[in-house]
Amino acid sequence: MQASDFDYTLPAESVAQHPLPERDASRMLLLERHDEKYTDHSFAEISSLLRGDELIVVNNSKVIPARLFAYRVRTRAQPPGKQSIVGQVYLRTPIEILLLRRIEIDLWEALVRPGRKVRVGEQLKFAGAALEAEVVSRGALGLRHLRFHSPGDTWAAIESIGHIPLPPYIRRPDGPADRERYQTVYAANLGSVAAPTAGLHFTPGVIEQLKTRGIEVCEITLDVGLGTFQPIRTENLEDHRIYGETYHIPSQTADAIAAARRTHRPILAIGTTVVRALEDAARKAEACGRPLETIATGQATAELFIRPGHRFALVDQLLTNFHLPRSTLLVLVASFAGREFTLAAYRYAVAARYRFYSYGDCMLIR
Repeated sequence: MQASDFDYTLPAESVAQHPLPERDASRMLLLERHDEKYTDHSFAEISSLLRGDELIVVNNSKVIPARLFAYRVRTRAQPPGKQSIVGQVYLRTPIEILLLRRIEIDLWEALVRPGRKVRVGEQLKFAGAALEAEVVSRGALGLRHLRFHSPGDTWAAIESIGHIPLPPYIRRPDGPADRERYQTVYAANLGSVAAPTAGLHFTPGVIEQLKTRGIEVCEITLDVGLGTFQPIRTENLEDHRIYGETYHIPSQTADAIAAARRTHRPILAIGTTVVRALEDAARKAEACGRPLETIATGQATAELFIRPGHRFALVDQLLTNFHLPRSTLLVLVASFAGREFTLAAYRYAVAARYRFYSYGDCMLIR
């Protein structure tokens, strides 16, 4: 299929720039796949809309302050002389860094902007902390490997000056409130550079309502990175290479999934990151000749690009936010609910003034 098959028109005013005052005040569009109907609801109603025996799987990954700003201090390249105006601009131009994943204690993979002008060997200094970094290598897709140096705790220095990496469609700087609101209430394991946004709607009260009804909630960890937000740059979907993301499935969660399948209870994935982790684990189990009830526990890397034609092995229901046109996330949702039905629901949501993207409203698909 073509990337253009997953396009739609969205007015700029539909993109949510701030979260609502209350997490569970979001609107929720309920999609019924079998009869292709959708109805309007509030997320606060979710407990009453479920059967009552679901297994809910959430992603407990926590967003790190991954956006940093640096300046060159010296370089192995041959810039203009430092006494010239051009040379001063060269050394004072801010370099934006988005940390993607930690490779070693002080070695990180990162996106750097402007990327072409930051070469291997560059030395970068960060304002507001005793922190420097050296560009030690260049990876695939134009990524850089940065080796950080600090006289104290390197991570503490990064955390003190780092910014919450709000997506570029949020046209404002991050603020102190985003450190709390761009996290789920159950976030626990540091590692993501974007929030698993379907989980942003949950409150402790909503979770308690679900459990009171007998609905089980369990956790996985997938560190959201480039594989989630990397745009599709090829017209043919088959040509798109998706970037791997690390996930971890605890033994308790694997046991809960096995029990749900044995008793024919629906598995509700909270967000596309959970879908990707569970379906990747299912595919690996099948490749090893194991039944789905024995998905592997522990750490693995998801490199699965879910496209139309994918046979969903573990996920029966999905809660998800609205996603960008021509994105891997929209392709995943359309694979689950059907392309034409999904795009029709998106057109309805635009006309009904739903709020889109990370701080926006959500869809429950079953």
